Amino acid sequence: MAEFNIVKVPQLAWYGDTELDLELPSRWDVTICRMRGHSKLPLTRSEIEGAFRHPIGSPPIRELARGKNEVVIIFDDLTRPTPVAEIVPHILDELEAAGISDAHIRFIAALGAHRGLTRIDFAKKLGEVVVDRFPVYNHNPYENCTFVGETSRGTSVSINSEVMSCDLKIGVGSIVPHAAASFGGGGKIILPGVASMDTIAANHALAARARERGRSGSMTYGLGFEENELQLDIAEAAQMAGLDIKIDAIINDRREITALFVGEPLVTHLEGVKLAKESYATEPVADRDIVIANAYSKATEPFHSSPLGARMLTEAGGVLVIIVNTPEGFISHYLGGSWGRGIGGRYWQRRSRLLSRIRKLILVTEYPDRAQADRIAPLDSITWARTWPEALEHLDKDYPGEAQVAVIPDATIQYLPE
Repeated sequence: MAEFNIVKVPQLAWYGDTELDLELPSRWDVTICRMRGHSKLPLTRSEIEGAFRHPIGSPPIRELARGKNEVVIIFDDLTRPTPVAEIVPHILDELEAAGISDAHIRFIAALGAHRGLTRIDFAKKLGEVVVDRFPVYNHNPYENCTFVGETSRGTSVSINSEVMSCDLKIGVGSIVPHAAASFGGGGKIILPGVASMDTIAANHALAARARERGRSGSMTYGLGFEENELQLDIAEAAQMAGLDIKIDAIINDRREITALFVGEPLVTHLEGVKLAKESYATEPVADRDIVIANAYSKATEPFHSSPLGARMLTEAGGVLVIIVNTPEGFISHYLGGSWGRGIGGRYWQRRSRLLSRIRKLILVTEYPDRAQADRIAPLDSITWARTWPEALEHLDKDYPGEAQVAVIPDATIQYLPE
């Protein structure tokens, strides 16, 4: 009888946050590649309160809010791991202390080019009490955006008109590695979060321009933050839009808040990124026959798992296994997603081949999404498996003997430092 070792990986973010047991043959040499901050303890309520009492580069929200008429709280969507419901009560306490009544507060989901959220989604992100108490809106990137100016890089910036009608703007999100902007968080709550589609497209185009000039801006994942073209453009747009306060979380491998940065958006983001670089950094391993890349925190965007996993494979080529379990499927992306067999958003590109070093790609999911999976690889190059045992059957055939294996618990937010 075959002997197995069990490795647990997190799954089903926003849908129960459970664990999946991976049975791996004991004949395989397995390395678990965890991010450095994976086991950090979550903040206590008093520690979160402390972040609000002592913001970075800004007076507390209760002081900023005095004399203000209308408040907007902008929050990230389900593609990001931020447990916003744990943060919002502290914001509301600050606003109440400033004398701001509920009638003058609204929430807006920073969708960028993503699909709109449902009430069920709002409740997952904000908590039922908040959804019952306040109006919560989706951002519409195609209409009702107000022009606020042009960045020094030539991006024409138009921002959600409801956001711009408010004289106190508060953003809530998290800092995690990002494919084109090096790290998320900070001003991304504004651009792309609540920007017009034309503004989003112009900002994203900077990645291609930077790549042509050999500078940072494409497939950065935690690298080159300080000189990143998109990031610099985003920070400028956030200032133009008048974002007053940004709240950014750092999380562990269970989506728990391990650090919270509150304050002036630019300074707060810079401070947060310093810790993010350490928390999400992953010690590299090389020459693996099999890499198992689990998509958890950003499970609706599992294509983020491919570059990290591919880099750990042997140069001769190996098998990349991406595990992605999310009942809603992959995120609909109006700018970069496919909208038919041969059509897509203005930045959609048909994948023509697997990434270098990937000889075979196995996609493990109970919820196949055969429309959006082309953002990972050409559809005809994907081997589908609904369960881990089914995937293991494929791997056993390819590697009946020994194999060098790496397991990445959350390949959507981990990165390899330089």
